[in-house]
Amino acid sequence: MQVSCLLRQSLQAVSAFRLRAVFSLLSVALGVGSLTVIVAATEGAYQKAYEIVGRFGPDSLLVIGGSDEARAIGQREKTLTIEDMRAVLERFPTVYIGVPLSSQGDVPVSYRSKKYRTLVVGAGSNFSLAWTWPVVRGSDITDDHVKGARKVALIGAFLARELFGDEEPVGRTVIVKGIPVQVIGMLGERGMATHGANLDDRLVMPITTVMRKIKNEREYISAFRVRFLDQDRIEEYTEELRTFLRDRHGIPDGQPDDFRVISPTEIITFLVALTGSLVVFLGITGTISLVVAGFVLANLFLLSVAERTREIGIRRALGARRREILLQFLAEALLLTTAGGLFGFLLAVPSSRLLAFVADFPLHFSWRALAVGMALSTVVGLVFGLQPARKAARLTPLEALRS
Repeated sequence: MQVSCLLRQSLQAVSAFRLRAVFSLLSVALGVGSLTVIVAATEGAYQKAYEIVGRFGPDSLLVIGGSDEARAIGQREKTLTIEDMRAVLERFPTVYIGVPLSSQGDVPVSYRSKKYRTLVVGAGSNFSLAWTWPVVRGSDITDDHVKGARKVALIGAFLARELFGDEEPVGRTVIVKGIPVQVIGMLGERGMATHGANLDDRLVMPITTVMRKIKNEREYISAFRVRFLDQDRIEEYTEELRTFLRDRHGIPDGQPDDFRVISPTEIITFLVALTGSLVVFLGITGTISLVVAGFVLANLFLLSVAERTREIGIRRALGARRREILLQFLAEALLLTTAGGLFGFLLAVPSSRLLAFVADFPLHFSWRALAVGMALSTVVGLVFGLQPARKAARLTPLEALRS
């Protein structure tokens, strides 16, 4: 049987049973649509992870004082000092920049009659370079600002809008916890972090100013950030840095770290694990939908075989072979599931917008999502359409005409 003839007969049979075809198509479309969203969600999660790593810096490590394990056994949280960072710079010659950090949340900031509470971050010089965070207006914090504990700051885009509206923030003076501070630069927009914090709601000041005048701290810092020349060895540097700090802090074997090292690999692992639960839920739902769609298709085709027994008998009496009957019913099943797969993909695109809006979930549609959807719809057509097709092909002309 020629392919064109087979397709023509399949289209005629499908159009003859339109309501049945619509039910089969919709059941497949719902299952394929769900699984297409899963593929898009998985790709979106990885794309978001690598986007965050790009911002974080693939050559960077962030060391934070204290750790969950250390807190659990009652160890202190203030564990890092500027001397620790300087020792790291001496120990690792491939580090091309190191910036100490000290932060204080919920700090009152005001400009004229406008008041707000924000995160104040104390940092060393070259904050913009260390974080790959451009200063879109004004200038960055310098060594002179740090050494002199100057009352200057970089302002985040969100905080700038809250305090200044449409006014130019650079050159203005804000009051930070009762201290007048001049805004010398404005950071570019970064948006939301993975944990939901607004990265643009912050004020960055020289670390010496924050430690002495905001936190009243002389020794301990919250964290420090280092960037390496050879980013391909970042995992090796992570372990070496952890071992070096454990030795420096005199932590015995078997005891937990009193700090935490965050690497680009850890960020990817964290985000993928965070999105994995939703992907698993959608995967189970989509698979169940697809299996149900397969059973609906099989039952409707078995009913179709019973109703078309006379047609099959006439065709067999006129010389049609079993193989031709089998192929026609399989072609009908594949035609319906392929159409259902395409419809499911088109249905998944607007549905994904709802998921992205409700759960703030990253989705990315690509040819892989379409390919997976079409492959699954083909499998459903072949697996669940095979039994009805075999039943139709097994009918003898005499048995069919008697029915």
